[in-house]
Amino acid sequence: MKDRITLRPVQQSELSELTRIYSDPTWPGEFQWFGFRVAKAREIERRWAEDGLIGGDVSILAVALEDGTCAGIVSWRPVAETGNFEIGIWVHPEHRGRGIGTEAQRQLVDYLFATTPVHRLQAGTEVDNVAEQRALERVGFQREGIARGFAFRDGRWRDGVFYGLLRHDPRDPSRRSVASG
Repeated sequence: MKDRITLRPVQQSELSELTRIYSDPTWPGEFQWFGFRVAKAREIERRWAEDGLIGGDVSILAVALEDGTCAGIVSWRPVAETGNFEIGIWVHPEHRGRGIGTEAQRQLVDYLFATTPVHRLQAGTEVDNVAEQRALERVGFQREGIARGFAFRDGRWRDGVFYGLLRHDPRDPSRRSVASG
């Protein structure tokens, strides 16, 4: 990956791009457009004003390039009452395919294991999203299974593939880093 990235809180100036995920079908990408969600966009703006998008049901950090440009976001949310988290990612269209998503997820994993007592992280994607599956595997996630008809997108039900990573699972120590904030 030629671009160095860091994770940091979302800045107010980045909110319009972040909320565009919910209002512009061309923006989120093939696997993340689930229809117009204006209420979700308003919720993101309200949450930013309240807590900077860190805490609550979902926490969000910006994926920042060396020059400060926001290349996307990472997120995590509690999984019911288990004490575990599910992570997610979205990378701006012009920054995809350069390893930024893999590195961002690696940094998020390091950050969560360093700052919380979480034992298990999980992530999921559609079975056709091979790039995301490879990124998760590079970070150390293990494929755990398929959920048939898991999500409705683009007029049909899609199967999902799910991954898990335990605190003690092996990860590549040569590529570890800690998120900045």
